[in-house]
Amino acid sequence: MNLIYDEMALTDLEDVPGPDLLKVITAAYRTRTYLSGAATTVVAEANGQVVGVAFGYPGEREDIVDDVMTRLAAKSDAFDEPFDLESETAAGEWYLDSLAVSPDHQGQGIGRQLLRALPVYARRDQQAVIGLNVDLENPGAMRLYERMGYEVTGTQMIGDHEYYHMQLEIGDPVRVTN
Repeated sequence: MNLIYDEMALTDLEDVPGPDLLKVITAAYRTRTYLSGAATTVVAEANGQVVGVAFGYPGEREDIVDDVMTRLAAKSDAFDEPFDLESETAAGEWYLDSLAVSPDHQGQGIGRQLLRALPVYARRDQQAVIGLNVDLENPGAMRLYERMGYEVTGTQMIGDHEYYHMQLEIGDPVRVTN
């Protein structure tokens, strides 16, 4: 997951040493909020090792999820200034915040498997659309998302990079009745 933040090249993180950033990210992914509270973490394994991760949440929970990272960063001496995350999601969507596959396991369909699993979680969270952002400079990821049915709905600046915002219509969410 540290790779994702490296690729985003957020100016707020330029002076944060990699090991310190990794500690904060790891701590966030161990919280109830990230694992099964406001957000969902889906893990792909091979031979007992984590080889891929998808992390997302309903867009209206973005502030709750971002607050975890902000609070953990505030406790770290490595962050000289408050770490405030920019809004990334569009209203009314289940937002795929992060998708990462171990470099040793890329090209083996793990990203596709993780993406195929997401509609279950989105529908469970009463969402009919999955959204994500992909860096304009990442054509490989763009092709993957397009093959999976995602369509560009606009562009957005996050940090110093421009991203395509993409969405996938997944149909009616699960209706919960008592």
